[in-house]
Amino acid sequence: MSRAPRALAVSLTAAAALAGCGSTDSGTAPTGTAAAGVRGQITVFAAASLTETFTALGDQFEAAHPGTTVTFNFAGSSALAQQINQGAPADVFASAAPTNMQQVQDTGAVTATPTTFARNRLQIAVPAGNPATITGLADFGRPEARIALCADQVPCGAAATKAFQAAGVTPQPDTLEQDVKAVLTKVRLGEVDAALVYKTDVTAAGEQVEGIDFPEAAQAVNDYPIAPLATAPNAAGATAFVDHVLSGTGRTVLTNAGFDSP
Repeated sequence: MSRAPRALAVSLTAAAALAGCGSTDSGTAPTGTAAAGVRGQITVFAAASLTETFTALGDQFEAAHPGTTVTFNFAGSSALAQQINQGAPADVFASAAPTNMQQVQDTGAVTATPTTFARNRLQIAVPAGNPATITGLADFGRPEARIALCADQVPCGAAATKAFQAAGVTPQPDTLEQDVKAVLTKVRLGEVDAALVYKTDVTAAGEQVEGIDFPEAAQAVNDYPIAPLATAPNAAGATAFVDHVLSGTGRTVLTNAGFDSP
């Protein structure tokens, strides 16, 4: 059954707090599989850039497991890690960078080895028609260009910093946003001339946004790890959902959205 993206409202005073630390992930899928007949609600905290793909995967999962409901909280990975570490109830964490997964591992909220399930790279996003004639990263240093970027603490911002360093460009952003969807919205509404977002977000925006590739993106690729949480209220459901993301069906959905395979 198709429906609009679902989001879980998490009322934590520090929900917008941002943090990051070391890095670890694994390309090896979990060995355990959830028991057949898993039931109940499964709460997934996932990076904002996974909104469209995970919504589709949630619909697939519910169809394959009658009696389950998958609820999502989509936000910047650093904010999600902060929420989990402050006790927000969740079953699965899917991050847009290993650093934020490590932040959760360091508190013991994740004890299983995270699995890298996708990779994503940046693309320049401009409004349809590219009215400011943006051609590359050098344009982000033009003072007259209106620029939006992710804040440094979130994965898309950290990746952008790497790309600018590789290009030798000092950007002059007009706004720094807390997740990639907020950045993309600035482009869609024509409030900025250009932004750096993930390739998958440009694809999801359709005709409202145009994407421009740039060579330095290859030096700022983000790995996406996923893991069930140690205190998952629905442990069997958490394992089953992670298995679905890692399955051939899950990889097809991710590849069709523009993600690279790990």
